[in-house]
Amino acid sequence: MSAQRMPKQKVTFSLIAPEAQSVQVAGDFTDWEQEPLDLKKFKGGVWKRTVSLEPGEYEYRLLVDGKWQDDPNCLLRQPNGFGSQNCVCVVNGA
Repeated sequence: MSAQRMPKQKVTFSLIAPEAQSVQVAGDFTDWEQEPLDLKKFKGGVWKRTVSLEPGEYEYRLLVDGKWQDDPNCLLRQPNGFGSQNCVCVVNGA
């Protein structure tokens, strides 16, 4: 009997940053800085990106104009090896 894979869930990352020129999300699901994902800027300076992730826990941070920043919408944090914290996204199974 083989293990069934849980379906991917849609997760939206967002940030209000009207002055920003670029916003990206980078985490263990993007191989961090190797393949960060660009967020799209909408009216009011809201940046968003929806991705599909398998159930599990993912650590990430935002890159705003090339500088690391915490996601203010994420309350769950995990210390990282750089003296700061990573945000943690928990994706539940269906």
